[in-house]
Amino acid sequence: MSNVVIVGVQWGDEGKGKFVDLLAQEIDYVVRFQGGNNAGHTVIVDGKKAALHLVPSGILHEGKICLIGNGVVLDPVVFVEELDTLIGQGVDVSPNRLKISSKTHLIMPYHKVLDKARENKLEKGQKIGTTGRGIGPCYEDKVGRVGVRASDLADPDLLKAKIAAALKEKNVLFTALYGIDALAVDAVFDEVMAVAPRIIPHLTDVSSELEQAWNEGKSVLFEGAQGIHLDIDHGTYPFVTSSNTVSGNAAAGSGVGPNKLDRIIGILKAYTTRVGEGPFPTELNDATGELLRTSGGEFGVTTGRPRRCGWQDIPVLRESARLNGLTDVALTKLDVLSGFDTIQICVAYEYKGKRMDYPPQEQGALDLVSPVYESMPGWKEDITACKTWDELPEAARAYVQRLEQLSGVPVSMVSVGPDRNQTIFR
Repeated sequence: MSNVVIVGVQWGDEGKGKFVDLLAQEIDYVVRFQGGNNAGHTVIVDGKKAALHLVPSGILHEGKICLIGNGVVLDPVVFVEELDTLIGQGVDVSPNRLKISSKTHLIMPYHKVLDKARENKLEKGQKIGTTGRGIGPCYEDKVGRVGVRASDLADPDLLKAKIAAALKEKNVLFTALYGIDALAVDAVFDEVMAVAPRIIPHLTDVSSELEQAWNEGKSVLFEGAQGIHLDIDHGTYPFVTSSNTVSGNAAAGSGVGPNKLDRIIGILKAYTTRVGEGPFPTELNDATGELLRTSGGEFGVTTGRPRRCGWQDIPVLRESARLNGLTDVALTKLDVLSGFDTIQICVAYEYKGKRMDYPPQEQGALDLVSPVYESMPGWKEDITACKTWDELPEAARAYVQRLEQLSGVPVSMVSVGPDRNQTIFR
């Protein structure tokens, strides 16, 4: 199999974990290339559920090598907790198959304190909807060239010096601006060093590991987190995450050339969801939205927060296709739409008196658009047991085909349930 990039093409929570897990059966290496434990992937295998936040979803396949790239920000305490959970489930997470780039930046205790303090101080309407897990402040320190990297765990003197330098600034913010207690250098140092022995054996040069893999004829899957419209540059700024979620970052976030990215699969939910604040043109604040939420189990893997729900948004999908160079789409949760008499698709926007096929680019503009809907007949049949394309109801097939026509991207896989086996390949 060629090298594959998997990205979510909405606002996250599209079901990427299932397809990473599914495709990993034919792949040798799985790489996580951005984000942190603000993302969560639920993988269900033979009815057993595993919730992953930092460890690549391929870990559930014996013999697969899983890598955490330099583009990720890693909470060392959370990582160790996730290791222990997987070990308790009988999963092999030994350093020879789960490896971390030495260049990966670490989320420190002060990053989490700062993240929560900022969000709590914002007025209603200004809040970003952060998970409070320190992702943004960690990326800030990375860009500000004062971050702590995973390799620093093996150099306690350097680590302590970096913590002391960071807290000179952070403690002023905590006490003077946010009215909370300062953090002690030794306390932060001790908390991180307590888990360092569990992490250091996993450190490696991910870029070199991947080069060696390709020299041996191996294939690689690059696993994205969040969704394209949460991208720090191309998403609905400022209601975005703190990293580049687009497929191009698979190269930068793992230390490889873009010529290694062969197939780019966009994971698309059959309807649209969003967690946290920010514009959402097709959001349904009514009984239909509540039905989608309940039927689809739309609650965050990481936070448990209820997801906002709405109809499919084609301008958002078109933008994702353009930004990522999608080769094909994997459609998830088609089964959740069973039972609707009519299904709506947003095919365009009305904005300032004009029809637009793509989202307007100005900040705040997506709040001002009106969706242009097209209606399609629904279906009543339970499709969760369908194994082939022809077994799907005619209306379900027509819906999928219409998404292809409107987006210009073929749908190669259709998920009709959460389990790995509930997938139709076209």
